[in-house]
Amino acid sequence: MYDFVHLDEKWFYLSKKSQRSYLAKGEKDKYRSASSSKFIPKVMFTGIVARPRFNEQADCTFDGKIGIFTFTYQAEAKRSSKNILKGTMETKIVEFVNQKVTRPMLINEIVPTIKAKWPRDGRHKIIFIQQDNAKAHISQEDPECQQVYQQEGFTFILLNQPPNSPDLNILDLRFFKSIQSFMHKKMPKDVDKMMEAVNEAFYELEPITLSHVWTTLQYVMNEILKAKGSNNYDLPHVNKKKLAAEGRLEEQVSALMWALIKAWQALYGEEEDNTNIAPTSNAHTNIASTSNAHD
Repeated sequence: MYDFVHLDEKWFYLSKKSQRSYLAKGEKDKYRSASSSKFIPKVMFTGIVARPRFNEQADCTFDGKIGIFTFTYQAEAKRSSKNILKGTMETKIVEFVNQKVTRPMLINEIVPTIKAKWPRDGRHKIIFIQQDNAKAHISQEDPECQQVYQQEGFTFILLNQPPNSPDLNILDLRFFKSIQSFMHKKMPKDVDKMMEAVNEAFYELEPITLSHVWTTLQYVMNEILKAKGSNNYDLPHVNKKKLAAEGRLEEQVSALMWALIKAWQALYGEEEDNTNIAPTSNAHTNIASTSNAHD
């Protein structure tokens, strides 16, 4: 999974409808206002993360946080108000995100950022960029993508994750939720402050937290195999912090061989032969990349 980059979009809202805060005696709460609780200002962000890397001394050599980008633009204010003067540049939100917006962001911002931050090991780098199946995303066959997918020793390959499978994306699995929690603690007052808070939250999260989410992804793939490709499973909880402290956390999670065989049979419609397959089997195989058997 060290050659994978996960990409996903999310709307971040300036404020929650209700939010609990703890105040000291005599301390005033921060004032929050909105024209309507149904129309709280929001901005769409695109997050890009890779798997963090650590050396033998457990020091982080690559934090995996490629970047987080906003769908916004700058425009002059058309009229004066109590908050801004006419002609002042202000941040505007892109309300409708389509391929005309995502294509230049991917080609002109995301790919160059990956190249700049990717670990330097002197090898030719093939990087798989996994995205969901949203219509706003371009495919590997896109003509403009074909012109730039190979450059300066890098080869970028766009992949779509299996449909209806948010748990197979690092950002949806847990990372966005952590960022959102950090952002709301800062209680930004406007869109610009919110963008600043989201960026701070993105880079404040510890690399080990992101690394644990990549491990969780492998446990999720394990559960998908057990469920024969179904979404009917519970998110696994394996106490990764404790296992890591004891030196027992796997870098590459193992799956039971019986689950892999049953998933294979379900995928290809083969008759199940339970003669030599038992749920108590100790045979394991390694999960190396995103499961293509998930439907």
